[in-house]
Amino acid sequence: MVTVDLCDGLEIIGGVPTSVEVVDDVDWVGGVVGAGQPGAGQAGPNLVEVALAAAGRTARVRLTKRIPAGAGLGGGSSDAAAVLRWAGCRDLGVAARIGADVPFCVSGGRANVGGIGEVVEPLNHEEAEYLLVVPKLHVSTPAVYSAWDTLGGPRGEHGNDLEPAALVAEPRLAWWRDLIADVAGERPSLAGSGGTWWLESEHNRLSEVERHLVAAIVAEGESALVKLVRAVPAY
Repeated sequence: MVTVDLCDGLEIIGGVPTSVEVVDDVDWVGGVVGAGQPGAGQAGPNLVEVALAAAGRTARVRLTKRIPAGAGLGGGSSDAAAVLRWAGCRDLGVAARIGADVPFCVSGGRANVGGIGEVVEPLNHEEAEYLLVVPKLHVSTPAVYSAWDTLGGPRGEHGNDLEPAALVAEPRLAWWRDLIADVAGERPSLAGSGGTWWLESEHNRLSEVERHLVAAIVAEGESALVKLVRAVPAY
């Protein structure tokens, strides 16, 4: 797992009753309206609330979402980890009880992660740049894992064993994969349990691909987050 410099923003005021305001500030391309508006309600508590409870703290939090939900990028997990760090809690066991990706997000950087997320083996930082393409889809993680079980636990041919299941859970991901491949001249990889296709290559080339992809997405009348990001060291 690798931390990149695309991040949500949290403004935290401690010592007051817990409340979380969510603002959508995702940098969509393709004429999407609603950026900068209060986020839609979601089922169950926000992971920020869960993290506050786990740390034994209360706070008023304004959460500015720049990482789309359901993107397979660990946006919610990184928000929870930020709250734990603010509260002075770096216990990976506590983090793992919130979510499988939260322990890694507590330390960040680059690491091999095992167990149910609580085994984090830090690796040396490597300079790297990635082009992320996040279609305006919400890919359900439980649906992807359910599909993976139903398919008999397939192996992914491109580095992510969840990719075949994600394509079953959200078939429209295949259209996006093919669009990116046509524009970039190479097949993208899927991040996590789905939602985001990514490429790694030289910066100048990725910048050019980014421009062409934005034009193609607008021409197709679709919407996506298209972002060139860099790997960042551990916190």
